Amino acid sequence: MVTDRDDHPMVLMLTAADAPADRVGGLSLGADDYLVKPFHSSELVLRLRSLVRRRPYARARTLRAAGIELDPVYRTAVRDGRRLGLSVKEFEVLAALLRASPASLSAEALLEQVWDENADLFTNTVAVTIGRLRRELSSPPVITTTPTIGYRIADPPQ
Repeated sequence: MVTDRDDHPMVLMLTAADAPADRVGGLSLGADDYLVKPFHSSELVLRLRSLVRRRPYARARTLRAAGIELDPVYRTAVRDGRRLGLSVKEFEVLAALLRASPASLSAEALLEQVWDENADLFTNTVAVTIGRLRRELSSPPVITTTPTIGYRIADPPQ
């Protein structure tokens, strides 16, 4: 298994199942490549190199905006040089907002991205988490709210 810079696995299935339906099934389940046994080691090496070349280098690992730096792999967040003590949900909300930046995310989109499918759509969980996150980020404020649109990260006013 090869991982990309955001630590998403890239899967090469090595299997003896060689029927076309097996290959289609493996690729449908999310495999990035499928190699049937027996195989030559040189073919395996070339397929692994191909997976490595497909890694999305364009995406930086560290998310940055408005003086905030968030590293999803090491689970660290810093604002203007000060390390942030975020809860798991605060961290995930901040990561979602930074990934979407400069666009806004609705409360519903944040519920979908950060909470599981059992989250109550009529709860104020997102608003409460945003409030705690704003306090942790301190002044000047960088999370803005646009009524009926959602939340976004914005550079503080100069």
